[in-house]
Amino acid sequence: MIFRRKQKAADLAAVISELEQAVAARDGGRTERAFKAAMSGLQSATGTECAPVGPRLAALLPAFPPTGPRPMLAMMAGFCVERGADPAACAEPVLGGTHRDLLDALEFARRWAGGGEDELPEADEKIIDDALLARLGGEAHEALRLALAWCSVEEWQPPALAVLCRSTEVRRRHASALLAACRDLAALERHDLKCLAYALAILDDEPLVVLHRPTGTGFEVRIGGIGDNFQLHTLLAHLLVGGGHVPGTAPSAESVRLATDPEPAQGRTGAVATGAFELLAPDGERIWNEGLPDDIPVVEGRRLLVLDEPMYARSWNADRFFPMLPGTAELTRVLSADEVQTWFTYTCWTS
Repeated sequence: MIFRRKQKAADLAAVISELEQAVAARDGGRTERAFKAAMSGLQSATGTECAPVGPRLAALLPAFPPTGPRPMLAMMAGFCVERGADPAACAEPVLGGTHRDLLDALEFARRWAGGGEDELPEADEKIIDDALLARLGGEAHEALRLALAWCSVEEWQPPALAVLCRSTEVRRRHASALLAACRDLAALERHDLKCLAYALAILDDEPLVVLHRPTGTGFEVRIGGIGDNFQLHTLLAHLLVGGGHVPGTAPSAESVRLATDPEPAQGRTGAVATGAFELLAPDGERIWNEGLPDDIPVVEGRRLLVLDEPMYARSWNADRFFPMLPGTAELTRVLSADEVQTWFTYTCWTS
């Protein structure tokens, strides 16, 4: 939840209209007052009131000054999405702003590294002073924009997740454009962007070839909306062990429900999922439960996953990584013996 609700205040539609007019007039003082009123109004609004104003708030993002409170405006739009606004109608401005700040933060890091041997600074606005802006070089307003992006890029994560986790179409249209920049910035180890990176890497309607090494069997599976490999592991065990295709202990009904239920659990549960397999890449390297389905290598146009006997007993909390995003896994076909043999030629177990 991006904001918490407060007592009933002014009519939200009228407040948003005033903000729109203030932005259009490029009146800084009026915009600041209207912005504060809009934030207050949202915290006291009902879902019915929030739904229609979400796209209006998102549409204001490109007109907001780059050094203004754009991440907070995006959070306001994201809050409306949480309350029922159309994620697709809000996605382009929210994710466009997210992408811009990711790129600006990377440019900040590039310029900082070019200015000396110091390690990258912490992402806190207290670092911004005249000396820092001078080190970045270029026009002062641009340097300030880059510094603010470095310090506030994590604030784009909640509104970005609000639209990404509620629409397959949003992910298909926008995720790939942001993923590389998100991963590059996260690799600098100054920002916690794990949730955003995971959401951008979600696979939807993705074909997966699964080979079960102990039994020499293989399967075609189609997956979507799975937030991490803990969830994938549970769903594969449900399909293959629970479906009687391979031996083992099937996951509990509760762990499967938590992985797939369109309605998320209200808070953390005590449900436990247990490991049925070792997840391996075709070259024998482990695919970690903490990782993503996107980590599974692509071979001949299909992601290829090998399941083996678990090396040791393991269990984990069965709650899914993204509460608002139910996962899907469908067994589409059992492979023939010849097909299995062919797929095994792409692995390190061909002998």
